[in-house]
Order: sequence, then structure tokens, then C-alpha cells
Amino acid sequence: MANEMTFRIESKGEGMRSDVKSEKHSMTVDEPPNMGGEDTGPDPLTMMLSSLAGCENVVATMVAEELEFDLEGIDFDISGTIDPRGLQGVEGVRPYFQTVNIEAKVKTSESKERIEELQRITDQRCPVYTTMEAAGVELKSDWYRI
Repeated sequence: MANEMTFRIESKGEGMRSDVKSEKHSMTVDEPPNMGGEDTGPDPLTMMLSSLAGCENVVATMVAEELEFDLEGIDFDISGTIDPRGLQGVEGVRPYFQTVNIEAKVKTSESKERIEELQRITDQRCPVYTTMEAAGVELKSDWYRI
């Protein structure tokens, strides 16, 4: 398909730590000591929530431009819950997020209705958000003006 974009990383793992490189960037993913890691970087699920915040910000910025929406910035506070029994292999318990709560503080002069429109379109177009949604993660989102 001519319009496809490909994303690629390389990762070298040792114990719980993964040193990840993309074309121009590098990062470390690890677990805290209570999970067997050395806490040299964020854990994978925290990285996933970080990806959600970054993706929502990028898509909201694109959508705001299309809507001629006065967007000065967005601050996200995102949390997610899992049932650790899924990671331990307990049958019938999924190992990924049960719920994800998103609080978005939108820096704007726009109305509540326009903020809701920005959120709706952003959520429909954000690849990370829609991936979580497709997996059945309960997404609770509250966007408001500051």
C-alpha cells in the first residue's frame, strides 16, 4: 500500500532491562526491583501510557489546526489498572489494562462544546487510543479547559 508508514525499533534485552533504539532515539525499559528489574527506566506499561499521551497530543494538535481551534497546549494525567494475575498466567484474566483514566487539561479559550469536539475527533483518530479501545480496555476520559 503506497500510503503505509512503517515504524521500527531494535531492542537488546538483558534480564528485565531492554535497551531500545529507533532511527534517531534510544530509551531504556525496565522493571522496578519488586518485579525483578533494576529500575533503570520506565516499565513497559508506563511506556504504553506515555505513548497514549504523546499520540493524543500529536493528533489533537493536527485536529485543532484543521478545526481552527485555539489550542495552546494539553497537559495529560493518565493512569491505568491491571490485574497482575494476568501476567502470572491465571486463566481467564487478561494481562493488559483493565481500565485507563485520561485527564486532559486543555489550554484554550474555546467553549466546552468545542473541547468535546476536539476530544471526540482526536480519540477517533489516535492509533494508540483506538488500539486500546479495540482491545476492550475501559477508557475513561475527561477533557476540560484550564
